[in-house]
Amino acid sequence: MTDPQNPQSSPPPYGATPPPAPSYGSTPPAPSYDSAPPAGSYSSAPPAPYGGQAQGPIPGKTMGIIALILAFFVQLVGLILGIIALVQSKKAGYKNTPAVWAIIISSVLMVVGIIIAIALISGAIAAGAELCAQYGTGTHEINGVEVTLNCPSN
Repeated sequence: MTDPQNPQSSPPPYGATPPPAPSYGSTPPAPSYDSAPPAGSYSSAPPAPYGGQAQGPIPGKTMGIIALILAFFVQLVGLILGIIALVQSKKAGYKNTPAVWAIIISSVLMVVGIIIAIALISGAIAAGAELCAQYGTGTHEINGVEVTLNCPSN
């Protein structure tokens, strides 16, 4: 194989040591570094918050995930655990996205549940009022079932 810079030169014989690499100027000086801090000087420093390398588990992160799961089934417990997990994480200086979502989801589902409960209760009251208006106070057979109605008097 020939050198593309010098096509007339021949390759060195097998086993010969290659010539030294050409130097293109002086080498830059090696960078100087400060000495390392004394051992144990960083032992009381908290872990790096918001995207830094964590030294251990993030406080409240597991509780935030549990709160997020419970937010779909037991909204009040999910809301309480989500708030506790968020407070723990904020005190340590970390974000806790699962805890925030647990608070949002459990709050929304609690409001929806309250609206549904009000609709069902008002529907049951309206159905009872309709039965009282139609049949009046007393024992009646409705669709083969004996029903006793105690209607308020107007």
